[in-house]
Amino acid sequence: MITYYQKKRHIFGDLKIEVFDADNKSLGTIPTGKRRGLNRVRWSMRLPAPRVPSVASIAGGATVGPRVLPGTYTVKMTKDKNVYTTQLEVVADPRSKHTLADRQAQYNLALKLHKLLGEMTTTVERINSTRLALDDRAAKITGDDALRNRLQTASAQVNDLRKKIVATTEGGAITGEERLREYLATLYGDVIYYEGRPSQTQMKRAEALARELSDVTTSFDAWTTKEMSGINSALTKKQVEAIKNP
Repeated sequence: MITYYQKKRHIFGDLKIEVFDADNKSLGTIPTGKRRGLNRVRWSMRLPAPRVPSVASIAGGATVGPRVLPGTYTVKMTKDKNVYTTQLEVVADPRSKHTLADRQAQYNLALKLHKLLGEMTTTVERINSTRLALDDRAAKITGDDALRNRLQTASAQVNDLRKKIVATTEGGAITGEERLREYLATLYGDVIYYEGRPSQTQMKRAEALARELSDVTTSFDAWTTKEMSGINSALTKKQVEAIKNP
């Protein structure tokens, strides 16, 4: 809990609280109260949650960020043009049997999985952008069945790549359909909710999922390089807007 006192209610200008690590890297902004008197805000001691591809089912294991390591952190309040700082010490529960080295290993793997989820989200967004653009152009084509079929086939090919990453069946949470997204989010959740050293199985699983994601991304890039130039040339001849490379 972070407590601060205001002589009067804050009305004008910025008011925010940030937490910085020992390298002066911001770990995020905490929502602040602006009322007069004592205010208390809570720092979760976690990094922001990872970006996760959006589908019908929630990735329950990836709804929070990794917990920070024990150490000294700086709290900075910016109140209009004034800046106030104080330091706080995060310590491990003395009853815990995990060493600092164990926690560091857990934190490192958590950050790796956090990054992979973000990269996965970027790949899915690129695929979705291309797929929706292909569907949009196909709907605009009249009098050229061959081109329309080409666009629809291309959209299906791109969608097949998407299906390797995310579950696409409606009601995926009920059907139990799992793809890379679900596997990675589950592994991430298993790691961040246990502060001890990750197992060798978890380390190898992370490497395997990273390779699978890289394969899909590479396949999409190769497909884009091979197909999009010809598709855009055909669209331009029909005076239909070309598709930008996402």
